[in-house]
Amino acid sequence: MKVLLLSDTHSEHTEKWALGLANRGIKIGLFSFNKASYDWYVHENITVFFEPDNKINAESTLTKLAYIKYVAILKKIIKHFEPDILHAHYATSYGLVGALADFHPFIISCWGSDVMKFPNKNFVAKSILKYNFKKADLLCATSYTIQDYINQVITIPVSVIPFGIDINDFKPKKVESLFAENDFVLGSIKPLESLYNIDVLIKSFAKLLPAYENLKLVIIGDGTQLTALKEICKTLGVDEKITFTGRIPFKNISNYYNMIDILVNISEYESFGVSVVEAMACGTPVVVTNVGGLKEVVRDDSVGLKVKVGDVEDTVKAIELLMNDKTLYEQIAINARKHVIERYNWEDNVKQMIDEYLKLLETHNKPKEE
Repeated sequence: MKVLLLSDTHSEHTEKWALGLANRGIKIGLFSFNKASYDWYVHENITVFFEPDNKINAESTLTKLAYIKYVAILKKIIKHFEPDILHAHYATSYGLVGALADFHPFIISCWGSDVMKFPNKNFVAKSILKYNFKKADLLCATSYTIQDYINQVITIPVSVIPFGIDINDFKPKKVESLFAENDFVLGSIKPLESLYNIDVLIKSFAKLLPAYENLKLVIIGDGTQLTALKEICKTLGVDEKITFTGRIPFKNISNYYNMIDILVNISEYESFGVSVVEAMACGTPVVVTNVGGLKEVVRDDSVGLKVKVGDVEDTVKAIELLMNDKTLYEQIAINARKHVIERYNWEDNVKQMIDEYLKLLETHNKPKEE
């Protein structure tokens, strides 16, 4: 089987799906409007057909209209690669070029802001999204939260396939840590962008620090807010207790979850929350905001704690509860990993996707009745 993925090669999610499918013998082609930060796609079953020198802004409605010029490039790639399936990961930018290419079977996987934010911009944006959905033979969502947003645009069946995790990699394990053995480490593994409220985490950390001298914070990721976040650290006088690592290659991420004691993901909104699932699989308790896909993943207090968006005091309270109640901490760690194994096993999720491919091909190749 050959699948042409229209997806951002800079994204860890694209990396996971492409490698997950390629490792099972599927030939993968890649078409991206961004450039990978390292050569993760060096694999006998993966070919990169298109990457620009500079990232194309995927959030602009006007840019999406300009994407039409890339359809000709995509059609040439389709003619050369001869895929069995065209699969767009992200409903707007990649969904639009895929829809305009008019190749079938065509799948769109929705990731989050493409359906949670983009259609609210204006009538044109919602119309583009609806057009893309109508052209697709199958719609997929990473969570039931996203499924609900899709159904606000168009009422059609949606296959929910999460961004699961490799439970054999993401597991409790001994690693060489950046921190001392007696340090208690809070962590964030998210892009450094405003919607992820990392400034709220830093302020919460600053409130906790006077009572806990061995407390540390590690912030993993990069983004446009890096300079502003470092300034906040300096202003609050906590910069020497906080480590900014930059972006970490996906293959090393599971080690970092095992360096930290609590993952704090207090986003403004979240479609799913992959980093939360990864932390839970490693037996690292999580504190998350009670929104969207996060409250879907952290179903109740037995697997993690939820706080109000943007609330420093609420965040401090939850972190401190986990720090001071060892029994609660250990029970959540056990329950969280069990929950992930049952619901978010990557092997199961890849099998789900391949099964959808096979069903779609069977339907598409079935002779039409006279």
